[in-house]
Amino acid sequence: MKRICAITMARNDTFFLKKWVSYYGAQLGEENLYIWLDGKDQEFEDYTGPAHVEAVERIGGQVVAAEKQRLRFLSDRQAELLGQYDIVIGVDADEFLLVDPALNQTLGEYLSGLTIRTSVSGLGLDVGQHLGEEGPINASQPFLQQRHYAVLSSRYTKPSVVNRPVLWGSGFHRVKGHNFHIDKHLYLLHFGYFDDGMIQARFSDADRMAAGWGRHIAKRTRTIRQVTSLKARNADRYMPIARFIQTWFRPFYAINKPAMAGIKWVVRIPDRFGDIV
Repeated sequence: MKRICAITMARNDTFFLKKWVSYYGAQLGEENLYIWLDGKDQEFEDYTGPAHVEAVERIGGQVVAAEKQRLRFLSDRQAELLGQYDIVIGVDADEFLLVDPALNQTLGEYLSGLTIRTSVSGLGLDVGQHLGEEGPINASQPFLQQRHYAVLSSRYTKPSVVNRPVLWGSGFHRVKGHNFHIDKHLYLLHFGYFDDGMIQARFSDADRMAAGWGRHIAKRTRTIRQVTSLKARNADRYMPIARFIQTWFRPFYAINKPAMAGIKWVVRIPDRFGDIV
């Protein structure tokens, strides 16, 4: 087995951090998790176990500038950790990198056997709430037993896995100066906007509003609108097509990022994923 760790940074995000520690701890070992809390006013909590947790000086400013600083900070930590680990996984607290359960391997086992050319990406699935069919999320139950639909999203096909020092762009969306490679058995599931009630609660978060997140959060409600209104397609049929499209179509302003060529596909997440997260 290769030495693999996962890193993240969060502020006022206990809801997702609990799930993040639970999931990546089971996949990699909690001692291989590194969490930086954005602001020394953030408190440590007992769910982190042996994970490495550190509160650092708040990264202030408006959302775009602050996000660049955040990813510069995490890229620096990633470079340091690659002195003791073979692979570093960088994701937000609401993002979960999954290996297809049909392979019956942990994430650590799968990545250990993978040939990585600087970075590797999982196909992005932006999970939403199907209004009228799915109720409020219950944090004590697996997410994927309560949410069954996702948008196939190039936005979340991120170069999350690296085996050499790189500079991540804002939001982990790309690595500067390198291409991306989408693995056929990896998926990055984003849960940040999978519950309408939670989205509305974020509008009342003074920190986020002061930093200019209001427009961003409002845009994210479209994930819920899409999974509620668009026809759900067969995931195992359409995910390989999306992977092909994202490999060969690039936005003209960033040729090292994937694109979906304007296509909006909603898929029903296969039942075999139901117990993972």
